[in-house]
Amino acid sequence: MRGRTRERVRTVPSSPGPRVPGALAQLALVLRTPARAAQPLFAQAPQAWQRMLPFAVVGVFVVTLLPVTITVLANDYGLGGGWAGALGVAQTVPLLLAVTRPVHAWAVILLADTIGAVLLIHAERVSAHAWPWTPMVIVGYLLLMACLGLRESIRTLVGVWLATGAVGTVLGFFQPAGSMNTAALLFVLGGVMLALTGALRGLGDAQQRIAEQESISEAERARRTLLEERARIARELHDVVAHHMSVITVQADSAPYRLPGMPEPVREEFAAIAAAARESLGEMRRLLTVLRGDGTERAEGERAPQPGIGRIQQLVEATVRAGQPVELSLAAGASEAAPPAVDLSAYRIVQEALANVVRHAPGAAARVSVTVDADEVLVLVVNGPAPEPVVALESSGTGHGLVGMRERVRLTRGTLDTGPLPGGGFRVAARLPLNTPDEEPS
Repeated sequence: MRGRTRERVRTVPSSPGPRVPGALAQLALVLRTPARAAQPLFAQAPQAWQRMLPFAVVGVFVVTLLPVTITVLANDYGLGGGWAGALGVAQTVPLLLAVTRPVHAWAVILLADTIGAVLLIHAERVSAHAWPWTPMVIVGYLLLMACLGLRESIRTLVGVWLATGAVGTVLGFFQPAGSMNTAALLFVLGGVMLALTGALRGLGDAQQRIAEQESISEAERARRTLLEERARIARELHDVVAHHMSVITVQADSAPYRLPGMPEPVREEFAAIAAAARESLGEMRRLLTVLRGDGTERAEGERAPQPGIGRIQQLVEATVRAGQPVELSLAAGASEAAPPAVDLSAYRIVQEALANVVRHAPGAAARVSVTVDADEVLVLVVNGPAPEPVVALESSGTGHGLVGMRERVRLTRGTLDTGPLPGGGFRVAARLPLNTPDEEPS
């Protein structure tokens, strides 16, 4: 029944409005999904092109920055061709490592950028040019900061940012005359990039923790629902068992009066049976107090006799009066043939099934059938689709209906079959054995 609720919610057409394109929405989700240790960026992405995207982006930057760096160092700064080539490779190629191990890439690139700044102090045309960080260094460093922000912890990001600022400050004492100091520029831009990407990763971490907590809460809710249903069933069966124990007590106590001339050992045996029955009733009452859990007295509704198959007719009539069309087929003598546990379970299964029909498919025609043979009682509740697509009247249910049905069927060692019908609607079929074995089958 609950599964059908979600299905009907999906059939309701949503209002038109602007939507983010599918690819962009997936990319935004991937950006917020943090990668695990030793995994590349976007390793959790569902599609192959998304997993390859970081490598492609970094590869484009390396292929672009490498020749530009060598050309600018040689032509604009006047650095020797050998040094320009070596610095170009050292400052750009390690960016490829940033996809999988950004901290290691940062250490290598920061060292290479520092060496490059020292070499440029004595370059022929460093005057009127950016120093200690060239424009190509700033672009590559910002890409590195983005990889770090999407991957590392806040503590690591703060350490990287402060180390960058410290190196720039120390190099500032050796600034060549006429050059433009870019240490503060990289420090500010790097901090902004780390803050943005770090916040994006923090959002992904928070969403992941929320999803984990929701999963844990759902499992706990299902467990609590199961325990509540078992306690409720135990409270209801208390009345059934207590009735039989009371009959045993009365018969054992009245036996000496109904059967005069009974030998004394037999009288003592009946007295012992009556005492054991009364003691068992007392233990059951104490157990029932524990199952209630709140120490309160039983409500008036709980004092009423437990319902059975004989009251299904009244249940169906009440449902029809509520505006739900229901047909009933009830086998004659079913109530007398069923033992108390099966009698009560059959009624509750029909009650839960009809309640779910009213709740999740109002207006749908339903059919209730209760048949009995020599071995079992068959309870069948089938409803068709609702006259028109509807939103469930209760969309935040806990699933007590199906859980309760399963527990009642389990109690009687029967079987339960539930599920949607091909043409719409839902089916609940329970087989409840009339002769329940005393022990679990091996």
